[in-house]
Amino acid sequence: MQFEARERGSAARNPASVPDEAERRASSIAETVHARIRADILSGALTPGMKLKLDALHERYDVSVNTLRETLSRLAADGLVEAEGQRGFNVVAVSLADLVDITKMRRMLECEAARLSIEHADLEWESRLVAAYHKLSTVEERVDADPAAYAAPLERYNREFHAALISGCRSRWLLHFHGMMYDQSLRYRMLAFSVKDFPREQSRREHRAILDAALARNAENLVKVLSEHITKGSEMYAEIGLSLGD
Repeated sequence: MQFEARERGSAARNPASVPDEAERRASSIAETVHARIRADILSGALTPGMKLKLDALHERYDVSVNTLRETLSRLAADGLVEAEGQRGFNVVAVSLADLVDITKMRRMLECEAARLSIEHADLEWESRLVAAYHKLSTVEERVDADPAAYAAPLERYNREFHAALISGCRSRWLLHFHGMMYDQSLRYRMLAFSVKDFPREQSRREHRAILDAALARNAENLVKVLSEHITKGSEMYAEIGLSLGD
């Protein structure tokens, strides 16, 4: 109680130390627009190489130019946007060479994180993985019958499954950099989907094989099937008519 009283007294003496409603609202707006632009880049709504003109973005997202500049700078740090000095920002272009590089990096990071998760495996990790697989497999069985209804949940649960798989690695930096590579890979997958859908049965089988290897605590087999899963997905993205320029 004395601590709370001191805190209240300190805040009263120094009102600037307490974020006001305007600051909280500005922070919320910034996070919302960041999430929207990021989602539009990953989905391909903002196309690779597209010039991100501030006036047009202001009209599209209805936020201030300063907020947009801050957001684009954050996205540049994530490798989704490219800053061109005084000339503004572009959506990062795509290429076959870039896809190959992203695939190698994601495979390296995810396989190592999965191996470490097996090494540190416990009941909590196993429960997260089984729960994530249940959601993913359920949607995988339904998506072909109604793609419009289940496409978005499929992507969400696919990400949750892969995140659960590596969640026991005990390395926040490994998880951080994997998340960046997953986003980069997702962008190529969404571009591929915009051209042609591809058979999902193979993906369903691979997800089951990944789960079985993980639950069996078989790190060698898990790394093998996971590596193949990531590589095959990348190969399909490149095959399905992407015009990647290289």
